[in-house]
Amino acid sequence: MEIIVFYVFSAFMVLSALMVITVHNPVRAAFFLVLTFFASAAIWLLLEAEFLAVILIIVYVGAVMVLFLFVVMMLDVNLAELKAGFVKNLPVAVIVALAMFATIYFVVGGNQFDVEKFPSPERHAADYSNISELGQVLYTEYVFSFEIAAVILLVGIIAAISLTLRRRPNTRHQKVEDQVAVKSEERLRVVKLESQPRKEERK
Repeated sequence: MEIIVFYVFSAFMVLSALMVITVHNPVRAAFFLVLTFFASAAIWLLLEAEFLAVILIIVYVGAVMVLFLFVVMMLDVNLAELKAGFVKNLPVAVIVALAMFATIYFVVGGNQFDVEKFPSPERHAADYSNISELGQVLYTEYVFSFEIAAVILLVGIIAAISLTLRRRPNTRHQKVEDQVAVKSEERLRVVKLESQPRKEERK
């Protein structure tokens, strides 16, 4: 049953990944990429890597893909121009694809993963948690690298916030302190008008 589930989700992942690069609508391509992420998460679950599967769904599907969809829907993408550039860039794309396939075959080929040299790992018990094991390794052996990555992400967040706070010319800014200090007498003027007689009274 496990082999059947593996092949089913692998087929879904390969087909959805092909649809990502073949469909013309970028929104549909993004949804097929979401399906690819879900299939990859299912394969991670079969490998008893629950933490990576959950992180893949939360980070990529829940954050990155939502942001990507917002950007795609806000931009006016010219599909005719994209189709025109497809044929022109096809030779370069074929060369890059062949180079990627050659690299993948060299990395995950049969000579690199010999069953006799690297036997399959034993299955863990039902109460095994790879999250605790990952935390032990991450905060002991790789704690310095983890802190460097955290500092880099913090610098990126600060840079993004500072870019939004730039002062542009000819731009009006709201001054809250001036609005709070304003009195009603300075903004409101009461005008007294004389009452006009009714039509019946005029007659």
